[in-house]
Amino acid sequence: MTEPTTGAQNKRLNTPVLFLTFNRLDTTEQVFEAIRRARPPRLYLASDGPRDSRPGEEEKVKNVREYVLGHIDWECEVKTLFREKNLGCKYAVSGAISWFFENEEMGIILEDDVLPVSSFFPYCEELLERYRDDERIFMISGYNKQNRWTKWEGDYFFSYLGGIWGWASWRRAWEFFDPEMKDLPNFAKRDGFRNLLGELPGKQREIDLFNVVNSNMDTWDYQWGFARHKNSGMACVPARSLVKNIGFGEGATHNYGKNTDGVEAHEMELPLKNNMFMVVDREYDALFVQRPTTMNRMAIILKQLLKRII
Repeated sequence: MTEPTTGAQNKRLNTPVLFLTFNRLDTTEQVFEAIRRARPPRLYLASDGPRDSRPGEEEKVKNVREYVLGHIDWECEVKTLFREKNLGCKYAVSGAISWFFENEEMGIILEDDVLPVSSFFPYCEELLERYRDDERIFMISGYNKQNRWTKWEGDYFFSYLGGIWGWASWRRAWEFFDPEMKDLPNFAKRDGFRNLLGELPGKQREIDLFNVVNSNMDTWDYQWGFARHKNSGMACVPARSLVKNIGFGEGATHNYGKNTDGVEAHEMELPLKNNMFMVVDREYDALFVQRPTTMNRMAIILKQLLKRII
């Protein structure tokens, strides 16, 4: 994240930001610093309550909340949704996003372990405005799962999947969110996944979503994906990832072990070069749902070790 920035990236943000935090002060500090530099006019802070089963977590949650509130040093309107009891990811995060869009027509959403570069914010803002009334677009994603994907001429392309590690959207799109995915069996019965994504990617996506339901997984992101799928909602994906997940390892809720996705965060030159072809990239989507092989994971780990040595 040492690539040069442009003057446009220093322009103050006009779009509100929802910052989702919990119990990790180390990652929260880094992500909040990126938000602080962007200086959003309205900052929404949401935090789930501590778990009774985790001794000492109440103090950690309290420290995170106090840190963020104590380091807002720019003029902005601040709203908070601090839960007293733990709701879990499924309802705490989705409930916070619903709260955000009850107050805002559109906005940017960051979790406490997703570190963006400075151009992430104007990238989101520009595309939120550009596709504000285009109901084909449901999400602006800051994450590129392939790290770089430059087969298109523009600075972004279109996907049915995208990614929720650093994203933005509109109230009009979030209205389709259903945490229980009640329409899932009927959508699958009518070959919705195969028709949308193709034979093999569609089957894998269908399996993944039914696994979420059958295991009662405490998550919200698959449900948001399904809300987009059943409406053929597209995401804008940057040609180079604008965010990096720094939350893997000890203390993570879902991302255990080390991050082996090989994705780094890259600055983007502004203004954006728009993609003139509004067509979903099926190849990217197929790779998005594909499970990495052991060989691929080993190659990424080796590359990360070599970078540290160099």
